[in-house]
Amino acid sequence: QVQLVESGGGLVQAGGSLTLSCAASGLIFSFNHMAWYRRAPGKQRDLVAVIYSSYTTTYVDSVKGRFTISRDNAKNTVSLQMNSLKPEDTAVYYCAATPRGGGATIFGPGTQVTVSS
Repeated sequence: QVQLVESGGGLVQAGGSLTLSCAASGLIFSFNHMAWYRRAPGKQRDLVAVIYSSYTTTYVDSVKGRFTISRDNAKNTVSLQMNSLKPEDTAVYYCAATPRGGGATIFGPGTQVTVSS
């Protein structure tokens, strides 16, 4: 079955950087749109960034210019480089895969990112 495993979360001071990684298995990686979501304490899970199977990327306005999503189809991985982190970026970050032809989105278990002020 499809499995997504995130890594790279942790505690960082405001202004710092972190890189999240997600290893995917059980799917044809190149046929999937990959994304990062996050859930802040007490809030719903929101989309942060998407990299489509075409390598086109989109970002939520609050992270534009600070976060970069990338994928490596040879290694079945997707990454999120996060710079200039702010306390409001504190959340559990989830990797997600959606088949490009349509179908259910699969989420990983998540990784905690905490940004201290």
